[in-house]
Amino acid sequence: MKKVALYSRSNRSRTRAGAQAPSAEAATTAAPEPTPTPKGWWRRFYARHERLVLVVGSGVFTLVAIFGYALITTPMSLTQKDIDLAVQHTLENMPPEYSMASMAYEVVRPSVVRVRAYKEDEEGGEDKPEGTGTGVVIVDSGVILTNFHVVGSAHSIKVTFADGSESEADIISVQPEDDLAVLQAKILPDDLIPATMRSTADLALGDEVITVGYPFGIGPSVSSGVVSGLRREYRTPEGERVLSNLIQFDAAANPGNSGGPLVTADGEVVGIVTAILNPSDQRVFIGIGFAVPIENAASAAGMSPF
Repeated sequence: MKKVALYSRSNRSRTRAGAQAPSAEAATTAAPEPTPTPKGWWRRFYARHERLVLVVGSGVFTLVAIFGYALITTPMSLTQKDIDLAVQHTLENMPPEYSMASMAYEVVRPSVVRVRAYKEDEEGGEDKPEGTGTGVVIVDSGVILTNFHVVGSAHSIKVTFADGSESEADIISVQPEDDLAVLQAKILPDDLIPATMRSTADLALGDEVITVGYPFGIGPSVSSGVVSGLRREYRTPEGERVLSNLIQFDAAANPGNSGGPLVTADGEVVGIVTAILNPSDQRVFIGIGFAVPIENAASAAGMSPF
């Protein structure tokens, strides 16, 4: 770096052209001593110690930069109250289209199947449709839970998966006392996704639930509601059987929903829809539905209970 030249101050004015310059002795006696100023002192110090100033200045700049970076990048210490407020803000500002029902449905949708039962044609032709219900895949090998009353008297069974593919299915296990049947599909989709089952041990009245199925053959259809009761009993209108330890719910269910999943807000299956209560003979939903707890269903499938 080019050094700055030192200059001393002088009060002497330049002589005009033609004017006689003062003598050296007069100039020596007349010139006042330079008065030091802060600016002049700094220039002299910098000129004499340039290298030291640069080294020290560089070090100070580096320390300031490191300290500033640490302040920016060091995470703040969050309290539980800060976290709770952040979560509450997120929930309050969540877009309305992301409802509990829609999220739960998206989780369980790939696992729900349409179940069609066929009866044998007495004339030797193709089997004729007998009824439509719903099922839910619980093992990726094609194991499906449904209701016994949907397939119990069927000569043949077909299931339609979420991707639209179809397959014949066989009954591999039944548990009539809980109105449960277990099917095995013969042909599987490439990306078959089983549903997640959840224990009913912590299920409480008022918990949000949805049903997914094919009411009157229309679907897949989804409806939402809450758990209305636990450990209920149900007797068919004909008085043929009594189902016990049922989950009562008020999400809409109609003929065709039978065998479909009762699903929590997290998209996990806690029951298999089995019946609706209606004192009339209309067979339509009036607000009370029943589902077999998934513990019973897992037992019917030969799986260890929760």
